[in-house]
Amino acid sequence: MAVTEPAPVAPPAVHEGILRRQSLRESAARTYARSLPIVPVRARGLTIEGADGRRYLDCLSGAGTLALGHNHPVVLEAIKKVIDSGAPLHVLDLATPVKDAFTTELFATLPRQFADNARIQFCGPAGTDAVEAAFKLVRAATGRSGLLAFAGAYHGMTEGALAASGGAEDVRVTRLPFPLQYRCPFGIGGERGADIAARWTESLLDDPKGGVPAPAGMILEPVQGEGGVNPAPDGWMRRMRAITASRSIPLIADEVQTGVGRTGAFWAVEHSGITPDVMVLSKAIGGSLPLAVIIYRSELDTWQPGAHAGTFRGNQLAMAAGTATLAYVRENRLAEHASSLGARMLARLRTLATDHPCIGDVRGRGLMIGVELVDPESAPLTCGTGGATEAPPAPVLAAAVQQECLRRGLIVELGGRHSSVVRLLPPLTLTDEQATAVVDRLADALAAAERLPHRRITTGSTH
Repeated sequence: MAVTEPAPVAPPAVHEGILRRQSLRESAARTYARSLPIVPVRARGLTIEGADGRRYLDCLSGAGTLALGHNHPVVLEAIKKVIDSGAPLHVLDLATPVKDAFTTELFATLPRQFADNARIQFCGPAGTDAVEAAFKLVRAATGRSGLLAFAGAYHGMTEGALAASGGAEDVRVTRLPFPLQYRCPFGIGGERGADIAARWTESLLDDPKGGVPAPAGMILEPVQGEGGVNPAPDGWMRRMRAITASRSIPLIADEVQTGVGRTGAFWAVEHSGITPDVMVLSKAIGGSLPLAVIIYRSELDTWQPGAHAGTFRGNQLAMAAGTATLAYVRENRLAEHASSLGARMLARLRTLATDHPCIGDVRGRGLMIGVELVDPESAPLTCGTGGATEAPPAPVLAAAVQQECLRRGLIVELGGRHSSVVRLLPPLTLTDEQATAVVDRLADALAAAERLPHRRITTGSTH
């Protein structure tokens, strides 16, 4: 169903001026600002209003940070309450009533068998610092230094976290195959592909000539987000837990983007029923404000005082906002809502593939959804899923779809190996009506992008 584009609004001088000054002052490393040239001035729930007077449906949600959308009343009230109380806003790692309430609520949401024997470390405000803390923790506890990570992973932009991510060039981490249904590295997909990936991992670790000394830990994402919205099969997750447990390798679950109901369970590891040794948490746990922690099995708590620290690990406003967010998601069963609504959105998006051969795959879990765009007119890749052929990724088309979405008042992000996956991360408060509007605008943008005379690009085989 076509969606009428919002009436164009002449950009005021303030809008253009801010964008111009940003391009002159900010570094060449800026990212979102390049593909999303908007100037947000007001926001509520799913909606952002720009300085140009236009309204947008935000399906980026701060890269998954805004579980309740923008400026949810319970979050604003929690922040206001702390400010009005006169409580200190900066306390390093001292105990406060605000922190106590946050840790109590957070532990109440964790899998019981994990929470009953866990410790928490407050980290610097970004998720990447929590990843670094997790690496330091397992290295200190095991006395080993190596790490296991997976192809396509993303764990942050600091040195250690980046080294464990899929795009690392100076590899100091053993890279393992992540099971993909679409573009399976073994050309099989499904349970058989996941089984081969697990067997390969097990064989490498047990091979005395494999070149992999006993590692300090294994880090994985239950759903690879930046890697293209690739959900890990539950059976494979259980295999990784068994492989690491039998070899005394701490298992680190990176739930920075998958946590707080995003995938249809409060924590994504709950889908498979595994209990990791360490969980890395950030984004949504701060209720839109910077906060990052690791939760870990108490036996790993061999750190000396000051082994990991950070000036801004006591963010009181973020803890208050996080407590309110965690409680709201739990009390209103938003994880279950994400599961059911996400399934309906996936089904609707998959129906689009019948009319749009450029849709190679639609996948996701809960309200973490990806649509991989391909070039159906190019020669298929030699390695297919279950014997089927797969068209090459289409990053130029994906970029065009993103811009056509923006023209229609819809904010989406791109991801995947070649930035050819259109990603949807709407707030968990998304309604059925809003979900319909999102899919309608995306469908309309896709049809418009297909009509554009953009050049065909083949990236070659990814296998």
